[in-house]
Amino acid sequence: MLPGLFRNASRMYDCTSRVLQHYEALYRLVGIPEKEMMHSIMKNSKFELFLMKVVQQKVVTGLIPLLNHISKSNIEVDLQEVFKRFTFDNSCLMVLGFDPISLSVEFPKRTYEKAFDEIEEAILYRHIVPKWCWKLQRWLQIGQEKKLRKAWDAFDRFLNQRIASKREQLLSREKTHLEEAKFDLLTAYMMQEEIVNMGVCSKSNKILRDTAFNLIAAGSDTMGAGLARFFWLIATHPSVEMKILKEIKENLMVKDDKKEVGVFRTAVKADTLPSGHHISANTPIIISLYAMGRMEEIWGEDCIQYKPERWISEQGGLISVPSYKFTAFGGGPRSCLGKAMAFIQMKIVATSIIWNFHFEMVEGHPVSPSVSVVLHMKHGLKVRITKRSV
Repeated sequence: MLPGLFRNASRMYDCTSRVLQHYEALYRLVGIPEKEMMHSIMKNSKFELFLMKVVQQKVVTGLIPLLNHISKSNIEVDLQEVFKRFTFDNSCLMVLGFDPISLSVEFPKRTYEKAFDEIEEAILYRHIVPKWCWKLQRWLQIGQEKKLRKAWDAFDRFLNQRIASKREQLLSREKTHLEEAKFDLLTAYMMQEEIVNMGVCSKSNKILRDTAFNLIAAGSDTMGAGLARFFWLIATHPSVEMKILKEIKENLMVKDDKKEVGVFRTAVKADTLPSGHHISANTPIIISLYAMGRMEEIWGEDCIQYKPERWISEQGGLISVPSYKFTAFGGGPRSCLGKAMAFIQMKIVATSIIWNFHFEMVEGHPVSPSVSVVLHMKHGLKVRITKRSV
């Protein structure tokens, strides 16, 4: 059941597709698309091992100690904020090989993450208001566009510092340092490109920066939102929580161990949608995953009910769902590169937390979607945490 549980949570998981939009516009000097090179890196078995190591270490050294502290202190906590910090640290480690350590008991100020949030907010704003409005704000440097400029400058400095550090590492060939971090995506990307170009890393800082930004965008807030939604569902469905615990005990634990608003697309040419609506070329379209996950014509009369077993066959295997019916990860040539990474992280986090802790929603706390690129909870996810005795 456990893998299937994430299907419901993933309906609300907005896998930002800007990664693919940028990659298809970038081409290597030797003519190989950027997406193919990044795909080869992400499918490398060494990177998969690196990914698992990063997530497990962050769970053991960051997430579990923090939740232990909260449970002992008997205080309320915004679990969505915890997951945003956790996934941002993970994304920076996997993409940049750098840990900003925003997940800690002290809850340090999230300078770079807040800048990232403001960038996403401004991107959505541009798709809501008339083009002349945001362009005027940009020219006058007022309102949302002024916030965007400040936020982008802050995040830009952060990324350029990391890129400069990577270039120095490659030039000095600090083998011990590279051995530990060479499968973070930025280092692997730069090293592979250097090999093809006979020892010269020819990519500009701008391309490397945009690549890193898109990878962090795809794997940070989306993961945090997905985890928050998942644990909200678990906290409000105790019977499902018990089934997960039973499965963990039977399959993962050693015997006697005590231990969005939507996805944005643009029409390339004039077309007619399956609904019969005609659209012109270059028409922007926002696909609402939140709405699609609640449509009877797609999922049946019980679409509103939280039923993880709907994804499990009578033989105990997963029921396959066409990617164009379940569009959180895109489909066809625009499938999300990080889909496997997302599920690996969610499974590690879910099993670790559910095995060790029990969550209860703070009475009266409202849970509603925010108007944002990624489907966060407007008021966060306020919970109380207790240590589980197994």
